[in-house]
Amino acid sequence: MGYRVIDTAEGLAHAAQALAATTGPVAVDVERASGFRYSARAYLVQVARRGAGVFLFDPPAIGGDFTVLQNAIGDAEWVFHAANQDLPSLAEIGLVPPRIFDTELSARLLGWPKVGLGAVVERTLGIVLRKEHSAADWSTRPLPQDWIEYAALDVEHLLDVRDIIADELAETGKSEWATEEFEEVRTRLPKPQPAEPWRKLNGVSKLRGRSALAVARQFWLVRDELARSTDTAPGRLVPDRSVVAAVAANPRTKNQLAGLREFQGRASRTEIDRWWQAFVDGRETTDLPAERIPSDALPPVKAWAAKRPDADARLKAAKPAIEAHAEFLSIPTENLLTPEHLRRVSWNPPADITESSVAAALRDQGARAWQATQTAPLIVRAFVQATQSVPESPDLAS
Repeated sequence: MGYRVIDTAEGLAHAAQALAATTGPVAVDVERASGFRYSARAYLVQVARRGAGVFLFDPPAIGGDFTVLQNAIGDAEWVFHAANQDLPSLAEIGLVPPRIFDTELSARLLGWPKVGLGAVVERTLGIVLRKEHSAADWSTRPLPQDWIEYAALDVEHLLDVRDIIADELAETGKSEWATEEFEEVRTRLPKPQPAEPWRKLNGVSKLRGRSALAVARQFWLVRDELARSTDTAPGRLVPDRSVVAAVAANPRTKNQLAGLREFQGRASRTEIDRWWQAFVDGRETTDLPAERIPSDALPPVKAWAAKRPDADARLKAAKPAIEAHAEFLSIPTENLLTPEHLRRVSWNPPADITESSVAAALRDQGARAWQATQTAPLIVRAFVQATQSVPESPDLAS
Protein backbone atom coordinates (compact mmCIF):
# COMPACT_ATOMS: atom_id res chain seq x y z
CA MET A 1 0.00 0.00 0.00
CA GLY A 2 1.34 3.45 -0.92
CA TYR A 3 1.41 6.04 1.84
CA ARG A 4 1.73 9.79 1.37
CA VAL A 5 3.17 12.38 3.71
CA ILE A 6 0.84 15.29 4.45
CA ASP A 7 2.84 18.51 4.30
CA THR A 8 0.23 21.31 4.07
CA ALA A 9 -2.22 22.89 6.48
CA GLU A 10 -5.03 22.01 4.05
CA GLY A 11 -4.00 18.35 4.06
CA LEU A 12 -3.84 18.40 7.85
CA ALA A 13 -7.38 19.77 8.03
CA HIS A 14 -8.74 17.06 5.71
CA ALA A 15 -7.00 14.33 7.70
CA ALA A 16 -8.28 15.73 10.98
CA GLN A 17 -11.81 15.69 9.58
CA ALA A 18 -11.47 12.01 8.65
CA LEU A 19 -10.05 11.16 12.09
CA ALA A 20 -12.82 13.08 13.88
CA ALA A 21 -15.50 11.20 11.92
CA THR A 22 -14.58 7.93 13.65
CA THR A 23 -14.32 6.82 17.26
CA GLY A 24 -12.05 4.71 19.41
CA PRO A 25 -8.38 4.92 20.35
CA VAL A 26 -5.74 6.37 18.05
CA ALA A 27 -2.26 5.00 17.47
CA VAL A 28 0.45 7.67 17.52
CA ASP A 29 4.18 7.60 16.80
CA VAL A 30 6.90 10.18 16.21
CA GLU A 31 10.07 10.08 14.15
CA ARG A 32 12.90 12.41 15.19
CA ALA A 33 16.46 12.92 13.99
CA SER A 34 18.27 12.02 17.20
CA GLY A 35 22.01 11.91 16.70
CA PHE A 36 21.70 14.09 13.59
CA ARG A 37 19.96 17.25 14.79
CA TYR A 38 20.38 19.42 17.87
CA SER A 39 16.67 19.59 18.52
CA ALA A 40 14.38 16.76 19.51
CA ARG A 41 11.59 18.07 17.29
CA ALA A 42 9.17 15.79 15.51
CA TYR A 43 10.03 15.39 11.83
CA LEU A 44 7.19 12.97 11.18
CA VAL A 45 4.04 12.23 13.18
CA GLN A 46 2.08 9.08 12.38
CA VAL A 47 -1.56 8.69 13.42
CA ALA A 48 -3.92 5.78 12.80
CA ARG A 49 -7.55 5.18 13.74
CA ARG A 50 -9.89 2.38 12.79
CA GLY A 51 -12.26 3.51 10.09
CA ALA A 52 -10.07 6.46 9.15
CA GLY A 53 -6.75 4.93 8.13
CA VAL A 54 -3.12 5.91 8.58
CA PHE A 55 -1.93 9.50 8.26
CA LEU A 56 1.64 10.76 8.15
CA PHE A 57 2.27 14.42 8.96
CA ASP A 58 5.35 16.55 8.25
CA PRO A 59 5.45 19.10 11.13
CA PRO A 60 8.29 21.29 9.75
CA ALA A 61 6.44 21.72 6.45
CA ILE A 62 2.99 22.18 7.98
CA GLY A 63 4.15 24.64 10.61
CA GLY A 64 3.50 24.85 14.32
CA ASP A 65 -0.31 24.89 14.49
CA PHE A 66 -1.72 21.40 14.98
CA THR A 67 -4.85 22.57 16.83
CA VAL A 68 -7.15 20.99 14.27
CA LEU A 69 -5.56 17.58 14.86
CA GLN A 70 -5.63 18.00 18.64
CA ASN A 71 -9.34 18.83 18.44
CA ALA A 72 -9.97 15.77 16.25
CA ILE A 73 -8.38 13.22 18.59
CA GLY A 74 -8.05 15.10 21.86
CA ASP A 75 -10.80 13.15 23.61
CA ALA A 76 -9.49 9.67 22.69
CA GLU A 77 -7.00 7.29 24.21
CA TRP A 78 -3.65 7.64 22.43
CA VAL A 79 -1.75 4.38 21.97
CA PHE A 80 2.06 4.51 21.92
CA HIS A 81 4.99 2.18 22.02
CA ALA A 82 7.38 3.83 24.51
CA ALA A 83 5.37 7.01 24.99
CA ASN A 84 8.03 8.70 27.11
CA GLN A 85 10.14 9.11 23.96
CA ASP A 86 7.37 10.74 21.92
CA LEU A 87 5.39 12.93 24.32
CA PRO A 88 7.90 15.81 24.61
CA SER A 89 8.17 16.17 20.82
CA LEU A 90 4.40 16.09 20.45
CA ALA A 91 3.95 18.70 23.18
CA GLU A 92 6.23 21.07 21.24
CA ILE A 93 3.64 21.19 18.45
CA GLY A 94 0.64 21.34 20.77
CA LEU A 95 -0.38 17.67 20.69
CA VAL A 96 -1.19 16.48 24.21
CA PRO A 97 -3.08 13.24 24.93
CA PRO A 98 -5.84 13.14 27.57
CA ARG A 99 -4.89 9.53 28.41
CA ILE A 100 -2.53 6.96 26.96
CA PHE A 101 -1.91 3.26 26.53
CA ASP A 102 1.72 2.19 26.22
CA THR A 103 2.35 -1.19 24.62
CA GLU A 104 6.07 -1.20 25.48
CA LEU A 105 5.48 -0.46 29.15
CA SER A 106 2.67 -3.01 29.21
CA ALA A 107 4.99 -5.67 27.80
CA ARG A 108 7.40 -4.95 30.65
CA LEU A 109 4.64 -5.31 33.23
CA LEU A 110 3.70 -8.62 31.64
CA GLY A 111 7.28 -9.83 31.94
CA TRP A 112 7.84 -10.35 28.23
CA PRO A 113 11.53 -10.97 27.49
CA LYS A 114 11.58 -8.69 24.42
CA VAL A 115 9.70 -5.40 24.48
CA GLY A 116 10.80 -3.67 21.26
CA LEU A 117 7.98 -2.86 18.85
CA GLY A 118 9.02 -5.51 16.36
CA ALA A 119 9.15 -8.23 19.01
CA VAL A 120 5.80 -7.19 20.52
CA VAL A 121 4.03 -7.08 17.14
CA GLU A 122 5.44 -10.47 16.22
CA ARG A 123 4.43 -11.99 19.56
CA THR A 124 0.88 -10.66 19.46
CA LEU A 125 0.04 -10.72 15.75
CA GLY A 126 2.66 -12.95 14.18
CA ILE A 127 3.69 -10.10 11.86
CA VAL A 128 7.38 -9.37 11.30
CA LEU A 129 8.19 -5.67 10.98
CA ARG A 130 11.27 -4.36 9.27
CA LYS A 131 13.26 -2.11 11.62
CA GLU A 132 16.16 -1.09 9.39
CA HIS A 133 15.23 2.61 9.42
CA SER A 134 14.84 3.09 13.17
CA ALA A 135 18.04 5.14 13.42
CA ALA A 136 17.58 7.08 10.18
CA ASP A 137 17.90 10.84 9.80
CA TRP A 138 14.22 11.71 9.64
CA SER A 139 14.98 15.33 8.83
CA THR A 140 15.89 14.11 5.33
CA ARG A 141 13.69 15.58 2.60
CA PRO A 142 12.21 14.19 0.52
CA LEU A 143 11.71 11.06 2.58
CA PRO A 144 12.41 7.84 0.65
CA GLN A 145 9.27 5.81 -0.01
CA ASP A 146 10.55 2.78 1.91
CA TRP A 147 11.08 5.02 4.96
CA ILE A 148 7.52 6.28 4.64
CA GLU A 149 6.13 2.75 4.50
CA TYR A 150 8.28 1.76 7.49
CA ALA A 151 6.89 4.69 9.49
CA ALA A 152 3.30 3.85 8.58
CA LEU A 153 3.68 0.27 9.78
CA ASP A 154 4.73 1.56 13.20
CA VAL A 155 1.10 2.58 13.82
CA GLU A 156 -0.88 0.44 11.38
CA HIS A 157 -0.90 -2.60 13.69
CA LEU A 158 -0.63 -0.84 17.04
CA LEU A 159 -4.34 -0.77 17.86
CA ASP A 160 -4.67 -4.54 17.36
CA VAL A 161 -1.60 -5.03 19.55
CA ARG A 162 -3.15 -2.78 22.18
CA ASP A 163 -6.32 -4.88 22.38
CA ILE A 164 -4.44 -8.15 22.81
CA ILE A 165 -2.19 -6.67 25.48
CA ALA A 166 -5.12 -5.08 27.31
CA ASP A 167 -6.77 -8.49 27.56
CA GLU A 168 -3.60 -10.04 28.97
CA LEU A 169 -3.20 -7.23 31.49
CA ALA A 170 -6.75 -7.91 32.66
CA GLU A 171 -6.19 -11.68 32.84
CA THR A 172 -3.08 -11.21 34.99
CA GLY A 173 -4.65 -8.61 37.28
CA LYS A 174 -2.28 -5.88 36.12
CA SER A 175 -4.67 -3.47 34.39
CA GLU A 176 -4.79 -1.00 37.27
CA TRP A 177 -1.03 -1.13 37.63
CA ALA A 178 -0.66 -0.34 33.95
CA THR A 179 -3.10 2.56 34.21
CA GLU A 180 -1.04 4.10 37.01
CA GLU A 181 2.13 3.67 34.99
CA PHE A 182 0.57 5.22 31.90
CA GLU A 183 -0.60 8.27 33.83
CA GLU A 184 2.81 8.75 35.44
CA VAL A 185 4.42 8.77 31.99
CA ARG A 186 1.76 11.10 30.57
CA THR A 187 2.10 13.67 33.36
CA ARG A 188 5.85 13.35 33.97
CA LEU A 189 7.55 16.72 34.13
CA PRO A 190 10.73 17.24 32.13
CA LYS A 191 13.93 17.00 34.13
CA PRO A 192 15.31 20.40 35.09
CA GLN A 193 18.36 21.46 33.15
CA PRO A 194 21.58 21.03 35.15
CA ALA A 195 23.28 24.22 36.30
CA GLU A 196 26.47 23.15 34.53
CA PRO A 197 25.44 20.99 31.57
CA TRP A 198 29.00 20.80 30.28
CA ARG A 199 29.76 18.38 33.10
CA LYS A 200 27.72 15.80 31.18
CA LEU A 201 30.57 15.50 28.68
CA ASN A 202 31.20 11.78 28.46
CA GLY A 203 34.62 11.17 30.06
CA VAL A 204 35.01 14.61 31.67
CA SER A 205 35.62 12.94 35.04
CA LYS A 206 38.96 11.69 33.65
CA LEU A 207 40.29 15.25 33.43
CA ARG A 208 42.39 16.46 36.33
CA GLY A 209 42.67 20.02 37.55
CA ARG A 210 40.41 23.05 37.42
CA SER A 211 42.30 24.54 34.47
CA ALA A 212 41.58 21.49 32.32
CA LEU A 213 37.93 21.63 33.34
CA ALA A 214 37.80 25.31 32.35
CA VAL A 215 39.00 24.42 28.85
CA ALA A 216 36.48 21.55 28.61
CA ARG A 217 33.70 23.90 29.72
CA GLN A 218 34.62 26.52 27.13
CA PHE A 219 34.89 23.92 24.38
CA TRP A 220 31.47 22.55 25.32
CA LEU A 221 29.92 26.04 25.27
CA VAL A 222 31.41 26.87 21.86
CA ARG A 223 30.37 23.51 20.42
CA ASP A 224 26.86 23.86 21.84
CA GLU A 225 26.47 27.32 20.31
CA LEU A 226 27.49 26.05 16.87
CA ALA A 227 25.30 22.96 17.21
CA ARG A 228 22.29 25.02 18.20
CA SER A 229 22.76 27.56 15.39
CA THR A 230 23.10 24.83 12.75
CA ASP A 231 20.61 22.39 14.32
CA THR A 232 23.29 19.71 14.34
CA ALA A 233 23.81 17.12 17.06
CA PRO A 234 26.89 18.29 19.02
CA GLY A 235 28.49 14.86 18.83
CA ARG A 236 28.43 15.01 15.02
CA LEU A 237 30.54 18.18 15.10
CA VAL A 238 33.10 16.81 17.55
CA PRO A 239 32.32 13.70 19.67
CA ASP A 240 32.64 13.94 23.44
CA ARG A 241 35.53 11.49 23.46
CA SER A 242 37.46 13.75 21.06
CA VAL A 243 36.82 16.83 23.20
CA VAL A 244 38.08 15.10 26.33
CA ALA A 245 41.07 13.58 24.51
CA ALA A 246 42.05 16.97 23.10
CA VAL A 247 41.81 18.69 26.48
CA ALA A 248 43.83 15.92 28.10
CA ALA A 249 46.51 16.18 25.39
CA ASN A 250 46.89 19.90 26.20
CA PRO A 251 48.08 21.07 22.76
CA ARG A 252 50.12 24.27 22.78
CA THR A 253 49.30 25.45 19.26
CA LYS A 254 46.44 25.28 16.81
CA ASN A 255 48.49 23.01 14.56
CA GLN A 256 49.10 20.63 17.43
CA LEU A 257 45.34 20.48 18.07
CA ALA A 258 44.65 19.84 14.39
CA GLY A 259 47.31 17.15 14.34
CA LEU A 260 45.85 15.12 17.18
CA ARG A 261 44.73 11.75 15.84
CA GLU A 262 42.11 11.48 18.60
CA PHE A 263 40.55 14.84 17.63
CA GLN A 264 37.86 13.70 15.20
CA GLY A 265 34.41 14.69 13.98
CA ARG A 266 32.93 16.19 10.83
CA ALA A 267 33.78 19.74 12.00
CA SER A 268 37.03 18.99 13.83
CA ARG A 269 39.17 20.54 11.07
CA THR A 270 36.74 22.80 9.21
CA GLU A 271 36.12 24.73 12.45
CA ILE A 272 39.63 24.47 13.84
CA ASP A 273 39.90 28.23 14.43
CA ARG A 274 36.75 28.10 16.55
CA TRP A 275 38.00 25.15 18.60
CA TRP A 276 41.44 26.65 19.14
CA GLN A 277 39.90 29.90 20.36
CA ALA A 278 37.93 27.83 22.88
CA PHE A 279 41.25 26.47 24.17
CA VAL A 280 42.72 29.97 24.39
CA ASP A 281 39.69 31.43 26.17
CA GLY A 282 39.43 28.45 28.53
CA ARG A 283 43.08 28.80 29.54
CA GLU A 284 42.86 32.55 30.08
CA THR A 285 39.74 32.58 32.24
CA THR A 286 40.07 33.26 35.95
CA ASP A 287 36.62 31.80 36.59
CA LEU A 288 37.78 28.26 37.24
CA PRO A 289 35.10 25.61 37.81
CA ALA A 290 35.11 23.54 40.96
CA GLU A 291 36.51 20.05 40.55
CA ARG A 292 33.44 18.63 42.26
CA ILE A 293 29.94 20.01 42.66
CA PRO A 294 27.53 19.41 45.55
CA SER A 295 25.19 16.52 44.94
CA ASP A 296 22.43 14.76 46.78
CA ALA A 297 23.50 11.47 45.22
CA LEU A 298 23.95 8.62 47.66
CA PRO A 299 27.42 7.11 48.18
CA PRO A 300 28.24 4.10 46.00
CA VAL A 301 26.57 1.00 47.45
CA LYS A 302 29.94 -0.73 47.80
CA ALA A 303 30.94 1.97 50.34
CA TRP A 304 27.85 1.57 52.52
CA ALA A 305 29.23 -1.20 54.72
CA ALA A 306 31.98 1.11 55.97
CA LYS A 307 30.02 4.36 56.01
CA ARG A 308 26.59 3.20 57.18
CA PRO A 309 26.46 -0.49 58.15
CA ASP A 310 22.83 -0.05 59.27
CA ALA A 311 21.77 1.17 55.82
CA ASP A 312 23.89 -1.50 54.17
CA ALA A 313 22.16 -4.20 56.19
CA ARG A 314 18.73 -2.83 55.32
CA LEU A 315 19.48 -2.74 51.59
CA LYS A 316 21.02 -6.22 51.59
CA ALA A 317 17.95 -7.60 53.34
CA ALA A 318 15.37 -5.78 51.21
CA LYS A 319 16.90 -6.15 47.75
CA PRO A 320 16.56 -9.94 47.43
CA ALA A 321 13.04 -9.77 48.83
CA ILE A 322 12.04 -7.27 46.12
CA GLU A 323 13.77 -9.34 43.44
CA ALA A 324 12.00 -12.52 44.54
CA HIS A 325 8.62 -10.79 44.52
CA ALA A 326 9.29 -9.34 41.08
CA GLU A 327 10.05 -12.83 39.80
CA PHE A 328 6.84 -14.11 41.38
CA LEU A 329 4.85 -11.36 39.63
CA SER A 330 6.73 -11.86 36.33
CA ILE A 331 7.81 -8.21 36.31
CA PRO A 332 11.34 -6.84 35.89
CA THR A 333 12.63 -5.74 39.28
CA GLU A 334 13.15 -2.17 38.11
CA ASN A 335 9.49 -1.96 37.08
CA LEU A 336 8.30 -3.28 40.41
CA LEU A 337 10.36 -0.68 42.26
CA THR A 338 12.98 1.71 40.95
CA PRO A 339 16.33 0.68 42.51
CA GLU A 340 17.03 4.29 43.52
CA HIS A 341 13.81 4.38 45.53
CA LEU A 342 14.87 1.29 47.46
CA ARG A 343 18.35 2.68 48.04
CA ARG A 344 17.03 5.97 49.37
CA VAL A 345 14.51 4.45 51.76
CA SER A 346 17.23 2.06 52.97
CA TRP A 347 19.64 4.95 53.54
CA ASN A 348 17.07 7.20 55.20
CA PRO A 349 14.10 5.17 56.46
CA PRO A 350 11.15 6.69 58.33
CA ALA A 351 11.67 7.14 62.06
CA ASP A 352 8.80 4.75 62.72
CA ILE A 353 9.09 1.90 60.25
CA THR A 354 5.60 0.72 59.36
CA GLU A 355 3.96 -0.32 56.13
CA SER A 356 2.18 3.03 55.87
CA SER A 357 5.28 5.11 56.63
CA VAL A 358 7.45 3.17 54.19
CA ALA A 359 4.74 3.36 51.53
CA ALA A 360 4.50 7.12 52.08
CA ALA A 361 8.28 7.45 51.80
CA LEU A 362 8.26 5.55 48.51
CA ARG A 363 5.41 7.69 47.16
CA ASP A 364 7.30 10.84 48.12
CA GLN A 365 10.15 9.65 45.90
CA GLY A 366 7.83 9.06 42.96
CA ALA A 367 6.79 5.43 43.33
CA ARG A 368 3.29 4.67 42.16
CA ALA A 369 0.61 3.55 44.60
CA TRP A 370 0.63 -0.03 43.29
CA GLN A 371 4.40 -0.24 43.68
CA ALA A 372 4.26 1.01 47.26
CA THR A 373 1.45 -1.39 48.08
CA GLN A 374 3.34 -4.37 46.66
CA THR A 375 6.74 -3.59 48.17
CA ALA A 376 6.21 -1.76 51.48
CA PRO A 377 5.35 -4.94 53.48
CA LEU A 378 8.43 -6.68 52.10
CA ILE A 379 10.66 -3.73 52.94
CA VAL A 380 9.33 -3.46 56.48
CA ARG A 381 10.00 -7.14 57.16
CA ALA A 382 13.46 -6.85 55.67
CA PHE A 383 14.29 -3.76 57.74
CA VAL A 384 13.20 -5.48 60.93
CA GLN A 385 15.37 -8.45 60.04
CA ALA A 386 18.30 -6.13 59.30
CA THR A 387 17.91 -4.33 62.63
CA GLN A 388 18.25 -7.62 64.44
CA SER A 389 21.44 -8.58 62.61
CA VAL A 390 23.23 -5.31 61.86
CA PRO A 391 26.77 -5.10 63.27
CA GLU A 392 27.70 -2.21 65.51
CA SER A 393 29.18 0.71 63.59
CA PRO A 394 32.85 1.34 64.35
CA ASP A 395 32.05 5.04 64.66
CA LEU A 396 29.59 4.32 67.44
CA ALA A 397 31.63 1.75 69.32
CA SER A 398 33.00 2.96 72.67
